[in-house]
Amino acid sequence: MRPRIVIVGAGFAGYHAAKTLCRLARGRAEIVLVNPTDYFLYVPLLPEVATGILEPRRVTVSIADTLPEVRLVVGEVDGLDLDERTIQYEDPLRRRGQLGYDRLVIAAGSVNKLLPIPGVAEHAHGFRGIPEAVFLRDHLTQQIELADATDDQTERDALCTFVVVGAGYTGTEVAAHGVLYTELLKKKRPRLRDQRIRWMLLDVANRVLPELDIRLSRTADKVLRERGVEVLTGLSVEEAMHDGVRLTDKTEVATQSLIWCVGVRPDPMVGGLGLKTEKGRLIVDEYLNVPGHPDVYACGDAAAVPDLTRPGEVTPMTAQHAERQGRRAARNIAASFGTGERKAYEHRDLGFVVDLGGTDAAANPLHVPLAGFPAKVVTRGYHLMAMPGNRVRTANEWLLDAVLGRQTTELGIVPADDVPLETASPERTRPHR
Repeated sequence: MRPRIVIVGAGFAGYHAAKTLCRLARGRAEIVLVNPTDYFLYVPLLPEVATGILEPRRVTVSIADTLPEVRLVVGEVDGLDLDERTIQYEDPLRRRGQLGYDRLVIAAGSVNKLLPIPGVAEHAHGFRGIPEAVFLRDHLTQQIELADATDDQTERDALCTFVVVGAGYTGTEVAAHGVLYTELLKKKRPRLRDQRIRWMLLDVANRVLPELDIRLSRTADKVLRERGVEVLTGLSVEEAMHDGVRLTDKTEVATQSLIWCVGVRPDPMVGGLGLKTEKGRLIVDEYLNVPGHPDVYACGDAAAVPDLTRPGEVTPMTAQHAERQGRRAARNIAASFGTGERKAYEHRDLGFVVDLGGTDAAANPLHVPLAGFPAKVVTRGYHLMAMPGNRVRTANEWLLDAVLGRQTTELGIVPADDVPLETASPERTRPHR
């Protein structure tokens, strides 16, 4: 019988591990991918889904269409038996299943980072998957519609106030795209002509995009402030209520919109596997092997991969590292079967891109700083190259948005109760994940 390689998770790490193994195994191994959905989610373009530029399906890449050699098992892994070399999972109908493996890749990804702040879990909404993006698009639209319908100025001001917590990659893009979308909604409503649409971006760090090059940070900060976004550094939320938030400087802000983009943490499933972890991430060596278990690999956000370019540290939880770690794990697995050479994971970043909506972006390809329209061209070109599918459809929707403008109807298909912050993640969000 052919050896079986089981991959847990179809995020950037898991998907690209499967894709690489399809090429290297050449039919000599059975590749099984276990994932709660039947698609790979291209997370970087979610802000464009949330603001009506792209339809949700454009950022979902069918596993069956793009990886036809892979056996897809739709389910959530919740158990691992290292002695028997099996994993346990639950499918969407809540039926139990079990799979044996010869090699195992744990690439379960991450979920929203929760902080012990009163009221946040109940009143904030995360931004990690399709349901959250669709909900946010409807929510922004509904807030402006409700503001247009009321004559109470205090209520109207609260409805037109949006608070984003976390000025990292996701929060910065959400605020940059969001302010343009709400201004577009306002222009279509004469009663709101003189109404202020207030966007606030908070972070405890001393600048936006604190994890990126200072030049990208300055570009993003300038664009946000020019659009009227209040960029408040050194601040966060002290308490969230149903009708507003209290900031750490004791300022109270009336709002119905608290968008949580503080960061991510490893999928809690990882901590229940019985393997050693570091800050919730599985401990692995530089070859992406779990120590003491040569048939088990881990990569992406689920793994604390040693950063050989920064001795003593682990690689950050980014899509760039996850994708490359998935490929390296696949190559090392192939080497264990006699194809190719086993190598340590080492990668220096090639730069980052940040889409700021409109014709603005910030990018540093090969560490060359760019801003404005040139950065926008580089950013969209990068995303088209990085997406493993839907490229033509995505480019077509970008063109239609530029020529015809945006549709701004509220669909109301994702209720707020279906996207609670504590369960929001790209792979584990209910009801249809």
